[in-house]
Amino acid sequence: MTRKTSQAAGDGRDEADAARPARSFRIGAHLVAARPLEPGLYLVSTPIGNLGDMTLRGLETLAGADLIACEDTRVSRVLLDRYGIATRPYAYHEHNAERAGPKLMAALEAGKSVALISDAGTPLISDPGYRLSQGAIVAGVPVIPIPGASAPMAALVASGLPSDAFLFAGFLPSKDKARRDRLASLAATEATLMVFESPNRLAACLKSAADVLGPDRPAAVCRELTKAYEEIRRGTLGELAASYEGETVRGEIVLVIGPGSAPQPSDADVAAVLERLARELPAGKAATEAARLTGQPRKDLYQRLLAMKSGPPRDEA
Repeated sequence: MTRKTSQAAGDGRDEADAARPARSFRIGAHLVAARPLEPGLYLVSTPIGNLGDMTLRGLETLAGADLIACEDTRVSRVLLDRYGIATRPYAYHEHNAERAGPKLMAALEAGKSVALISDAGTPLISDPGYRLSQGAIVAGVPVIPIPGASAPMAALVASGLPSDAFLFAGFLPSKDKARRDRLASLAATEATLMVFESPNRLAACLKSAADVLGPDRPAAVCRELTKAYEEIRRGTLGELAASYEGETVRGEIVLVIGPGSAPQPSDADVAAVLERLARELPAGKAATEAARLTGQPRKDLYQRLLAMKSGPPRDEA
């Protein structure tokens, strides 16, 4: 008994800590035991700024995992300490993936549970976790998503722009020409666009976007989401480009841009489609197919077909 008391004191732990379950986390003053996880790769979303956005399921997963893989152990340690999770994080990032990846795969194939987290948000979105996930799938290891915070999704719902269809395009190229080429390739996408951008390139990015996509296209700059200095600035690309010109910007940024539209066919193109279909199909079916191909109203195309079939009006004189 004396030996145990002395050892506990030497370890710097009180009786409560000595009796603490090996797998646990804290919510305020409450200690919560976590069950060991089934073997597999767990993709755990973490807060993008406000640590209070961590989910209970995510905490239980981190506390119950055999191993926690993360981008930066110093960043992840802040989150783990906040919730009293004692598991030591293991670094897995872009620069050590070739070395660390096989070790994580070996743990997974040995039947261990590995929780993968990024510095912020949902793993696999603009981070090297994709390779580990693909390796696990090929090896037949279960891959389990633990959803939560995501910067693109938070920006989308805050932007006020259409959310029925959207495209996350990651980081745009840093060079102006490559950035403009990429924007041009996305110009006709009929979905709201979301991209990450660094603060020192934001003004240049907005100018490129206004030039390529048009200054009247609606957009929103979402900066430092969920953090103390959160800012959501909405307007057209032209207005936002002017607003940020010469301004010093800090923090994490998601740029959200309203959807484009497919180029409208010329009148000559529509006429050519109608003429071809009129030779092959009855007027009703031809109008339906022409509407599908051109995006124009079927009713208008049907009337145009009837006019074509009746021919030009005769001169009554």
